[in-house]
Amino acid sequence: MAKFVIAGRADCPYYAKAELLADYLQKNLPDFRIHKITQHPEVWEEWLKDLCKQNRWNHEKSPIIWRELLDRGGKGLLLGGYNEFLEHAQLYYGVTSSMTTQLMMLIAQENLGANIEKKQEEEVLKGLISPLQVWITSASTTACRSLIPLLVSGEVFGAHSELSLVLFDDEDTEEDLQDLATEICYLASQVLRSVSVCTRAQEAFRGAHVVVVLEPCALRDAPSLEARLHQELLRCRRDGRLLERNASSSVRVVVAGKSFVNLRVLLLTTFAPRLVRSIVAVALGVEGQVKAALARRLRTTPAHIKDVIIWGNISGNNYVDLRKTKVYRYDSAIWGPLRYPRPVLDVIFDSEWLNREFVATLKNLTTTGRQFGGILAAHSIATTLKYWYHGSPPGEIMSLGVLSEGQFGIPTEIVFSMPVKFENGTWVVLTDLEDVEISEKIMTRITNDLIEEKLVALGVKMNFQPYQSGHKDSLYSDIVQDEEKDLAMLDGKCRVMDRL
Repeated sequence: MAKFVIAGRADCPYYAKAELLADYLQKNLPDFRIHKITQHPEVWEEWLKDLCKQNRWNHEKSPIIWRELLDRGGKGLLLGGYNEFLEHAQLYYGVTSSMTTQLMMLIAQENLGANIEKKQEEEVLKGLISPLQVWITSASTTACRSLIPLLVSGEVFGAHSELSLVLFDDEDTEEDLQDLATEICYLASQVLRSVSVCTRAQEAFRGAHVVVVLEPCALRDAPSLEARLHQELLRCRRDGRLLERNASSSVRVVVAGKSFVNLRVLLLTTFAPRLVRSIVAVALGVEGQVKAALARRLRTTPAHIKDVIIWGNISGNNYVDLRKTKVYRYDSAIWGPLRYPRPVLDVIFDSEWLNREFVATLKNLTTTGRQFGGILAAHSIATTLKYWYHGSPPGEIMSLGVLSEGQFGIPTEIVFSMPVKFENGTWVVLTDLEDVEISEKIMTRITNDLIEEKLVALGVKMNFQPYQSGHKDSLYSDIVQDEEKDLAMLDGKCRVMDRL
């Protein structure tokens, strides 16, 4: 079977002559096959240059003809232009061409017209395909500006998934949002179909496939914690009902921020009950901070540290679990292949650092809100969406804030960060992990504030009562004593870091 590819500029008369000769050979020879490629004159030179570079060929004119040695589209044997193709036909098949110049020009014009018509049809069909509708709430915040270049890069949803971006915020931000929308257009993204602004709440989330919920700046100015929780309720009640009514049935909602992230997911699912499994809280930012702290201690890079588990309140009282954490490519006395891991707790021998300095560092990040700055927030959100659509790395443990169904002994009806994996377009809680039990006292510590936030926000309680350790001397003494009890219980093999 002889397979030939004939490619040329759509208005090239020599391509027309080669095409006619190839059609004759295919019609009269049972084992002769051709594939035709025409390119518009405006793109022909660039296309030919890329083709020759890819195949290491030297050819500069239209047409270009090669014989395939693999399936169609594979690297082949360059034959040359029209003259070389004619010589090949005469030598192997005894066939020549007698096309007149006038006929050549006529067919060339017909080819150009057909090429233009085909491109127009493709554009019409392209317009019929609905792009991914991506909404960003509180779009006037700094985190949004860091997030947008990641979303329109093609890395999150895929290089062939077009999207329409909608910036949603309060009416007093409309001018800023319009300026931002104009700036986004300057990116000239290949996957971005359109950018629009929405400041009317009743129109929010119409047809949304993806919604990114960022923390509104205005809510941080509440006079008291209880007032802040009430404001969260009002906003989440509005947004939850809009999501329930307007969003696509397959919508995916990710919630991020510096405070009350778990509560915001809980309230949204309360008012959008059909989307219970579609609304999650981003925990990868906290994971990143933990990996960075460990990497500094081990003198390696954060990317080499895997399987950190964040339990509990992502933006508050949580529990950093290192019992499954591994470090790869670590320079130590034991060597192995690049993919050979070492348990982090086996290579960090300084328990004093783990129990005090490490805990203090993470607590300070939570207290100041620095654990979720603009760049880190954007990267965490984009990575979570990427994993949700394409799956997380095989075998790796991720953390995600989801509505508890009682897994691991966690109280139900609160949103809790726990270990998951992403696969087949959804997330799965890793309930089969061994040796990740959490003591009752520590569970109480990390669930108390979540329950209190829920009760105050819903009006069941008037005042918020944060967890009290019961020790008067130092907050860290409570942490250290609990850690010592856990270490004794686990026979020194499992070390769990608790962050308040």
